[in-house]
Amino acid sequence: MSDVATCPICTMPDPLTTVDGFECATCGHEWMAEPGDGLDDVRDANGNLLATGDDVVVIKDLKLDGKTGGVKSGTKVKGIRLVGGDHPIDGKVKGRGILIKAEFVRKA
Repeated sequence: MSDVATCPICTMPDPLTTVDGFECATCGHEWMAEPGDGLDDVRDANGNLLATGDDVVVIKDLKLDGKTGGVKSGTKVKGIRLVGGDHPIDGKVKGRGILIKAEFVRKA
């Protein structure tokens, strides 16, 4: 079972992710991401290493909760952020923030 990131000060689980680490929503403490947090080895469908700030293209139509249509194949997502979890890519499509699995994108 994977370790859930917790705040080193107040030990609350599931901190917010920032550009270079984490921030606790409870106490406001910020700390750098450690190797092994899952933010350093995110690869796209073609095996290319992704980093925060990269642009990606969606390679499969994705359905979104509560909205008709979703995200079409070929949609470009600019300036992604890498986050921990099973959906490691955080980006915006038409002003709406979404989380995407890495196997559904390729590096632009």
